[in-house]
Amino acid sequence: MEPNVRSREKIKPIGEQLRAWRQLRRLSQMDLALDAGISTRHLSFIETGRSKPSREMLALLAEQLDVPLRERNLLLLAGGFAPAYAERPLDHPDLAAARAAVERVLDAHDPFPALAVDRAWNLVAANRAAAGLIAGAAPELRVEPVNVLRLSLHPQGLAPAIRNLGEWKEHLIERVRRQAATSGDPRLLALLEELSGYDAPARTDGGFDDTAGLYVPLRLATLAGELDFFSTTTVFGTPLDVTLSELAIEAFFPANAQTAQRLRRLAASDA
Repeated sequence: MEPNVRSREKIKPIGEQLRAWRQLRRLSQMDLALDAGISTRHLSFIETGRSKPSREMLALLAEQLDVPLRERNLLLLAGGFAPAYAERPLDHPDLAAARAAVERVLDAHDPFPALAVDRAWNLVAANRAAAGLIAGAAPELRVEPVNVLRLSLHPQGLAPAIRNLGEWKEHLIERVRRQAATSGDPRLLALLEELSGYDAPARTDGGFDDTAGLYVPLRLATLAGELDFFSTTTVFGTPLDVTLSELAIEAFFPANAQTAQRLRRLAASDA
């Protein structure tokens, strides 16, 4: 797939986009102008459409505003320039090395769950352990694209098996809220509204204090016994492709020896 190109009728003017990003980052015109090394007057002219920025100026402002790669392409298109970052599916030949790296990380994490997701939390890939945990969710939740947060918190998904559902829901919603604020992605805002509407008991800290506040655990009741996890997130460093920039690997680690033993036994029985 070639670099992402959208209809110009749908692309907002440069000034409107830059102003929206500046406000999202809670910066004044003076703040951004100082960071970028330009005059406040020049920035004001760009935002109001009285001055057309060069490709280099757009790149500079986008860097200072930490604009995601997908939206940087939109800025360039609005300015009449070609997109700078390709957007190819993970199965594209040019991304073979990246795809192989993701698969190696997922496979190496077995027998513990790990999965790869895109920016909207849609499932891209999962290892055997993760696939086994989500296999019991309602079939309609496992139709592609599978949204792992919907699957996690939906009443017909993993929610009934999550012992600390209130705490886990609060944790996930806060993560999505931060992502939406950072990326400005309307898909995340819609997902946030959907997840907030799912029923869950109020958070209770009693009985789940053995983590000493270091992380929010995921506690699953399964036929093999309770499985307790903590998770980490891995992303590609300085990617130059939109797909890779939005890809994250969520790896779940056993929070205690019992969980590790149960997962190894499950893996051995499935072998």
